Amino acid sequence: MKSSQNNPWITHRTEVKYDNPWIRVTHCDVTNPAGGEGIYGVVHFKNQAVGVIPVDDEGFTYLVGQYRYTLGSYEWEIPAGGCPEGENPENTARRELAEETGLVADSLQPLISNMALSNSVTDERAFIYLAENLKHGEASPEETEDLTIKRLPVADAIQMVLNGTITDSMSVAGLLRLAMMVK
Repeated sequence: MKSSQNNPWITHRTEVKYDNPWIRVTHCDVTNPAGGEGIYGVVHFKNQAVGVIPVDDEGFTYLVGQYRYTLGSYEWEIPAGGCPEGENPENTARRELAEETGLVADSLQPLISNMALSNSVTDERAFIYLAENLKHGEASPEETEDLTIKRLPVADAIQMVLNGTITDSMSVAGLLRLAMMVK
């Protein structure tokens, strides 16, 4: 089996099939690495994904619960949102934390930078931060967000990952990274 860091794909034609303010879907006619003719679909996200894990002075974190239309189920996640092009992901983390939970962090520490979320079909990248030295304010979620806020010990949130209650990829990766840091 040969392996190369050079691109073995040949793109013959691309066509945008769908475009909205958040995503663009492109259909590509390609020659694959084995030489076969085929197609590839690419979902381009116009925002980068940013998540934040707030941890208060007592060792508690805050999760947001919401019904996820795409999955058809209620999910528990870390606060997160989209970082528009040209915006610093740290600024997005602060904004999303305040919007979704009402929390304001004096300090943010990067946990994960530039993580590929589903690299077989999308170019979406994620940044995850640890937020500490928290102050409480008032949440102001977007109209598409009907959120429940849950305050719980960090260890309990990590257990929710381990038992499959939390399945969101950014939440799983961020909480497991945090678990490795506190060992």
